[in-house]
Amino acid sequence: AQTGIVSQDPFLFSGTIGDNIRFGNEAATETAVTQAAKLANAHEFIAALPDGYETQILEGGVNISLGQRQLICIARAVLADPRLLILDEATANVDTHTEKTIQRALDVMLRDRTSFVIAHRLSTIRNATRIVVMREGEIVEIGSHDELMAQDGIYADLYRMTFTGLSTEEVAAAETQG
Repeated sequence: AQTGIVSQDPFLFSGTIGDNIRFGNEAATETAVTQAAKLANAHEFIAALPDGYETQILEGGVNISLGQRQLICIARAVLADPRLLILDEATANVDTHTEKTIQRALDVMLRDRTSFVIAHRLSTIRNATRIVVMREGEIVEIGSHDELMAQDGIYADLYRMTFTGLSTEEVAAAETQG
């Protein structure tokens, strides 16, 4: 695949978890599907289900959590191995624990590929090569995390606000996780 997309509203159809991961790559083997799920940090929850990869998903994935839906969609993107990956608020609607699981999966996904990551949660973009900060549809800052922090502009303000009230240890822990 040339392009893969993981959005804040994961698309799942009525069928098995395996079929949902395989979507767009129907010839993928069970081994490839399982490997993609492992890389996406989805295998553990899938394997814990009574029917594993054969578990039936209802339309829209309403019978599993939003975080689990996101992980299945990330596994689908891992399996597709696209040249270009677009993440549109992929962690926007999940709790902090699930976000950390998804972030670990995204760290694998983003490695060695061109990616556009649209995010409000700074932990999602902290390790990006280039961060583009927009305000009211206009680009106002561009740089790496360190460069933007040194500029002491909008990004630095947002970053500091994100961690206001946290201890130095908590900020350091958040930075290593994000």
